[in-house]
This record gives sequence, structure tokens and C-alpha cells, in this order.
Amino acid sequence: MALKPARWLIPDPPAADVAAFARAAGISLPTARIFWKRDIRDAEAARHFLNPDIADLHSPFALADMDKAAQRLAHAIREKQKVLLYGDYDVDGTSAIVILHTTLRLAGADIHYHVPHRIKEGYGMRSEVVEQAKADGVQLIVSVDTGIRAGAVVEHANALGIDVIVTDHHLPEGELPAAVAVLNPNRRDCTYPAKNLCGAAVAWKLADGLLTTLNWPEARRQKLLTSLLKLVAIATVADVVPLTGENRILVKHGLEGLRENTNPGLKAILRVAGIKDGETPSARQVGFQIGPRLNAAGRMDDARDVIEMFLTQDQDRANALAEKLDALNKERQETEAQIREQILAECEQITITDAEAGLVFSSAGWHQGVIGIVAGRLAERYSRPVFVLSEDPETGEAHGSGRGTPIFHLLEAMESMSELFLRFGGHRQAAGLKMKSENVPEFRRRFAAYAASKLTPEDLRPVHDCDTYVTLDELTDDTVNEILALAPFGNSNPVPLIALRDARVARAPEIKNEKHLFLHLRHNGATRLAKGWSMAPLAANYRANDTVDAAVLLEEDTWSKARGGSFWGLVLKDLRTAE
Repeated sequence: MALKPARWLIPDPPAADVAAFARAAGISLPTARIFWKRDIRDAEAARHFLNPDIADLHSPFALADMDKAAQRLAHAIREKQKVLLYGDYDVDGTSAIVILHTTLRLAGADIHYHVPHRIKEGYGMRSEVVEQAKADGVQLIVSVDTGIRAGAVVEHANALGIDVIVTDHHLPEGELPAAVAVLNPNRRDCTYPAKNLCGAAVAWKLADGLLTTLNWPEARRQKLLTSLLKLVAIATVADVVPLTGENRILVKHGLEGLRENTNPGLKAILRVAGIKDGETPSARQVGFQIGPRLNAAGRMDDARDVIEMFLTQDQDRANALAEKLDALNKERQETEAQIREQILAECEQITITDAEAGLVFSSAGWHQGVIGIVAGRLAERYSRPVFVLSEDPETGEAHGSGRGTPIFHLLEAMESMSELFLRFGGHRQAAGLKMKSENVPEFRRRFAAYAASKLTPEDLRPVHDCDTYVTLDELTDDTVNEILALAPFGNSNPVPLIALRDARVARAPEIKNEKHLFLHLRHNGATRLAKGWSMAPLAANYRANDTVDAAVLLEEDTWSKARGGSFWGLVLKDLRTAE
């Protein structure tokens, strides 16, 4: 399958308006143009974005049913009732369990937890777990990062005399579960301003609401909530929710808290992830170094290891669990690479047209723990939604994970053919399913047709949506510092993509380690090295003195800084002959 060349979108904002905005905000023109592209166009909004204040967080009681949930938990604590946290096996779910387990334990609750096994139980709440809870004397179940579509399970719990509080952030069905309280900012009747909280953030809000209801002293309440904010930050980044609004505040302050922490589990996972003591990890480091190791437990083994690692006070035990997660992550990487290469080889042998606007790959024996990652890699590579399914010949069932593109709604696509699935759920850009293997060919056909009805051929091309254009001489150290202060970067607040137009190749392109392109660019008297990771094949297309357009990202260059060089560098994302 031949990949299409990318479209470059380079904005051209009104120069006079941007200049006035820059003067009012006291920022450089490149920073002002980036803000303008992101619809931040007045000085106060820019200052607020650059300095997110934790005091601007919304009250937890702005969430529908918060008062009911906090009062029911307070009653459980007073009456010494057994409480079960029912979570999920990903970073968001395990972090949410740790947040509420820590809070409830310190508040005096009789607290226990259950996290499902990805392979043995699958996603979501199950009635047999509720029945076991009844046998164990549980009187209250609190779901975290799950439960919004578990109406039947909640009704079963009610019939057994167990109350349920649902805390979730996934999109609900038409009717809410018949729980004592349902905390979810995406409830249709919930007026909470921040709709994009992850499950751990909703759990953190419940912790805040409970401690307020219990009349904890303000200093003690704030100390615990600030400590737990570190896990909220990790979960928010790992769950790839938008890093804007309230999420930006949570992540900014949570990451700063990771610079100094005493939790044995956090210290251990930061160490194996390569984060030095006293260093504030970036959102990118959370997304690519910390999150995958935490997720590896649920993908390859048992997510309870993550919870134990964060709850233990034994540093040696925490270190051992972190090492185990690191080893599982290496195993996950190898398994993922095998499946991805198998699918890429398949794609090289067939012609995929624009009519196949949505792709479904399926095979027996693919590891269910990594197929979501593979789907994400393929969706990015082919610029279209992708499902990857693992079929089990013994059960005749297929389990699948899908990843989409920003302009395509995966969950709506699945709802249009819901009769094909035994179970399904998810978000706009990430979803999961279980179905009979005999339905896979029909799913492949209908998913491709549905995607083709929603996506144009232009939508199936990769896009470089640049934030601004600059000349190299505009990128002073002060300006780069301003731009990097837009971090934490992630979903809905990506690292600014910058277009260098009409730059000159200063010297012959260099190839490093047989696969990386090092390109020196000269522009308005300034010269800078741009590093193109895995872009060596482009070297043959360009010579010294060629005039090019380069799409680049700014990054902190700690290696260079430690050796007395510049603290920042350029990462090459695409290159073309100047237009």
C-alpha cells in the first residue's frame, strides 16, 4: 500500500492583529501566532494559559450526584461497611483505584479492590464479581473508570442488596445505571464545565468531595489531594484526553509534584523509566516512558502489580515490582512489533484504495494486550481508522481494539452496526469489542463502507497542521523558552509544529546509524541542525544549497545542554522542495 504525501496546512493570520496581541501579552510574534492558531487571542487568556492556577479548578460538587456519592461513602465509613473498588486494568483505572483506596483507607474505611484480568475477564463490570462481593460481605461497590454502560450489573448488585456508586468518564448509553450516584461529566444532565476528565481525575474529585464532607482540616485535605495529583497527571496523559482547560491545570501541577515524592512505587517506576531524581518529567516522558510500563501489567500479566507497587510502603518490594513492569514492557514491545510487521507485510501485498477507508485486520493468536497499540500505529501510518482483532478458535470469538483519526468517531461507527457485537464501547478515537468470529468478514465490509461514507479521499492523506511559520533567526532562546512554556503537550495541545519556508540546505545531508537524517538548515543568516529520526531515505533527494520547506518541532535537548551547547533543538517531521 503506497503512502500518500502529506498535506501541509500553514496558517496566515492577520499580521496587525497578531502584533497587537503580542504587544499586549508581552510575548514574541512566533508565540503569538501559535496562540492565535489555537484560538487564544487576548492577553489575559494567554497569561492564564502560561500560568495555570490550581485555584481555578472547579468545585467537585459541580459534578452531578457528587453530594449523594460523598454522603454514601461517609455513611459507609461511619458504619464500618465493607467497600469494594471495581476498576479497570489500564493506567487510568489502576491510578483511580490507588487514589480512592488511599483516601478511603486514611478516612477509616474498610476498603478492598478488584481489577479485572484483561484476558480472563475482559473490560467492564461482571455479575460474577458482584456475587463474590456479596459472599465477602461487601455492602458498597464504587466503580472507577468503568461502569457507565454496566446497567445490568448494577441492577444485579441492587438485587443482592449492594449499593453502587459509578465513577466514570466514558460516554453513557441512553439510560444511566440505577446506582446510588453516577459521577460522570459526560452525563447529559451534568453541567460540570470540564467534560474531558479521565477516570482518575473523576476519582480524585470524589476524594475531594468526600474529604470536604468529612470536614477534614483544610491543610490536611490539601496535602493529601496534592500528593494524589501526581497519579492524576500520569493517568490524564496516559489516557490521551485533551490537555486543555482543567486537565492542563491537573497535569501541570501533578508533573511538578513528581520532582519530589516519597511514594516508594512512584520512585521505583520513575527510576526504571529513566527519570532522574529531582527531574520533572514531561508529558512526553509520561506518555512514552512511564505510561507504557504501567500499562504493560494489564496488557501482558496482572494489573494488580501496579496497584500493589503504588500502595506498598516497602521500597524493596516496590523496586521489584517496577523491574517486573519494565520486563513486561520489553515483552510487550517485542510482541507488538511481531504483529505490526505481519500486518505491514500483508499490506505490501495488496492494493488498498480509498474505498477501504476503514481497515480491519484479524488473525488467530494475536495477543489481546497489544492489539490496541498496533491499531494505533496503523491508524497513524495509513491515516484512517483501524481495528485489529484477535480470534480464539476454541471459543469462536474475536476480541478487538480500534483506533481512529481526529475527524472520525469510532463509537458512532460501532453503534451503527451494534448487532454484530457481543460487547463494545469506548471513545471517539479508541474503542474495544467482542464478537463472534463468523461476523468478522461482515464487520470488515461494513466498517470500510461506513468509513468511506464519512471520509473523503483528502481525509485519507496525512496532514501536517502547522501552528505557524518562522524564520530561523526568530527562534531566539527567549522565544523558544516561551514556546516550550506551552507544555505540558499532548492531545489537543500538541508540541507546536513549525514551518520553515525557503530554508537552504547548508551542507550535504548526513546519515547517522544508517537510519537517521541530520540536516543543517540556513535561514536569514541563522544555521540550525534538524534531526530526522528514521528519515535517512530522504537524504538522497536533497543536496547542499537546495531550497526546502521543513516542518519541525522544538524540543529540549538535555544532551546538548549538559555538554555546554544549546538547550533546544529541532526535530524534523517532513521535508519538501520549497514551494
